[in-house]
Amino acid sequence: HVQLVESGGGSVQAGGSLRLACTLFKYTHEVTFIGWFRQAPGKEREGVAGIYSGPMAEDSTTYVTDSVKGRFTISHDNAKKTAYLQMDNLEPEDTAIYYCAAHWSLRAWRGDGRPSYWGPGTQVTVS
Repeated sequence: HVQLVESGGGSVQAGGSLRLACTLFKYTHEVTFIGWFRQAPGKEREGVAGIYSGPMAEDSTTYVTDSVKGRFTISHDNAKKTAYLQMDNLEPEDTAIYYCAAHWSLRAWRGDGRPSYWGPGTQVTVS
């Protein structure tokens, strides 16, 4: 079955940067989008950013939630089946557990449904 292996995260001061990576193992045609959700203490899990990860190399469809636009950038290396979330100008409000996720539609990142596959999550703390 699909496995998502995450790396990155950690603690940083406000204004700093971090990069998350997520590699998709055991690819299935069901998965065409990959990205991140986050969940802060006492809050619901929300979609942060997602990107096309299917076989059409020219497709770079992305979604980035409004609260991080201009600060977070998502990218995908098709050959490595790895997505990256570059997080710049981090704010204390970005503190959360970040979960890599994979699904057949970006609608899940917009709150319409839930991704089929999840990584274990990684802590991001901004102070």
